[in-house]
Amino acid sequence: MDLQHFLCWRIAPLLLLLPCGFQCMSVHIVNEEPVHVIPGSILVLKARIEHGPLEQICMVTWEREPETGFNPEKVTLGMCSGRGLKCTGMRPTGRVTLEEQGATLKIAGYTVADGGVYAVTITDQTGAKVTGHCIVREYEAVNHVSVSINVSHSSLVCGEAWGTDPHFSWLHERAAITKSVGNVSLDGKTLFVSTRPICGHFTCMVKNKLGYSTATYTAAPCEMEDKGTTVAVVCLVIVLLLGGVLAFLLWRRHRYSGRGERLHEHFDDNI
Repeated sequence: MDLQHFLCWRIAPLLLLLPCGFQCMSVHIVNEEPVHVIPGSILVLKARIEHGPLEQICMVTWEREPETGFNPEKVTLGMCSGRGLKCTGMRPTGRVTLEEQGATLKIAGYTVADGGVYAVTITDQTGAKVTGHCIVREYEAVNHVSVSINVSHSSLVCGEAWGTDPHFSWLHERAAITKSVGNVSLDGKTLFVSTRPICGHFTCMVKNKLGYSTATYTAAPCEMEDKGTTVAVVCLVIVLLLGGVLAFLLWRRHRYSGRGERLHEHFDDNI
């Protein structure tokens, strides 16, 4: 065993015995990133703050900066400091509030200008700092839905420009897709058509929380299979019904007319 490995094995147990300092303090934003917010609603960001027994959180600060740009300028949204971490919002409009000793940030009336990279920084009694980040963007409606065909694979592909969290579904002749028409991929974007050739109207519907948009691919009209046979069968049934009714009427007429002749003959014999 060389000297480097020997020192590592000897020093590592000693580090475990040291009191927990800066390495034990951590903070991160628990919201799933990126966070998409509908304009006009409330943005809520929650942070998980952890620290060791010998550490004391003296300040919690929330900041925001643009997601892109060469010289992004940070804006302080609010901070909590002092004994008990008393919180104050830095924005004069009063839209920003801090709760749970700075662990929760709320911004009312979200606008496009509120998007960007949010940072929460905690500071202990020694001045040591750690920061957690989260990207916040506007929740956008679905836009520019289109349908294209892949002839070689007998499939239709649905595309959408930039909507947030789009969900795809398909219709054929305004009805839900069945196994006889085709199969839809797991993400809903592709329809593998079973019918040959591809015919009729195929509509892709894309929707999210703000609404929906559609696009339609129109192929040649579908020929009704066995249409002539169906018409012939219907006509035959009608003819048979009419023939049966006519035969019944003729039989009934003949029956009653024969009975009348026999009665007349019997009356003549008696005279």
